[in-house]
Amino acid sequence: MRYMMFVIHSEDYRNHPPPQGLMDAMEQFVREGFANKTLVDTAGLQTTDKGARVRLSKGKLKVTDGPFTEAKEIIGGYALVEVESHAEAMQIATKFMELHRLHWPEFEGMCEVRPLEVFDAPPQK
Repeated sequence: MRYMMFVIHSEDYRNHPPPQGLMDAMEQFVREGFANKTLVDTAGLQTTDKGARVRLSKGKLKVTDGPFTEAKEIIGGYALVEVESHAEAMQIATKFMELHRLHWPEFEGMCEVRPLEVFDAPPQK
């Protein structure tokens, strides 16, 4: 079963590089995830001034370039994992946040864990 994990925090953290201890711990965490095949993909996201939003509202599309000053929290990164259970996904998310707690005590944020909706592929013609 695949789960998407979103790291959510204020954009202010982009103004402060993560401590080297966290970067080292994350490198090991990511290597282990790829080695044991629970981690499918992961990345941090660049700041919202490099992004855009396409919103559909009342039948109309509106494109807004970043930064998104009204956003109190942003998605700062993601991880796609493949695990046997929700409990295993939660263990990975908890370990990820624990690394932040240990190596960057000032950090405040969350990791949202969501299972992917799986659709059958349409038949090939």
